[in-house]
Amino acid sequence: MVVGLDGQGVEQVARVHQALQRWHANGYAWVGDPARWRVVALASDSPHLATLASQQARWALWVDRDLNSFRRAYLTLRQLHAHGGPQRLLVLHDGIASHAGLLGNLRQAAANFLGVELLLLAEQPAALR
Repeated sequence: MVVGLDGQGVEQVARVHQALQRWHANGYAWVGDPARWRVVALASDSPHLATLASQQARWALWVDRDLNSFRRAYLTLRQLHAHGGPQRLLVLHDGIASHAGLLGNLRQAAANFLGVELLLLAEQPAALR
């Protein structure tokens, strides 16, 4: 289950698969074959959120590179929190190299204000080119 995508189209799901392929190429063996992942884009205001949160173990938050995306990501997390969403999410993105900046701030804000744990994976600079 992926929240934070601009839409639910094929292009959006393809972005998630590209991130998974990049991580697999970087040696994250747990990813396995990215083509075998069934990615479901879900709106953070879905009426099925609480039910899905109790049924689905794997959740991710998509974060784009622009500055407003971090604001959108935090607002998405607030909506999830308010509607009984998941308490742990993998952060997916197009390849943001540093966690010292906005991704780190997002993780800290999610933990401190919402009690939500965000998992950030270290990026390999060569894979971002």
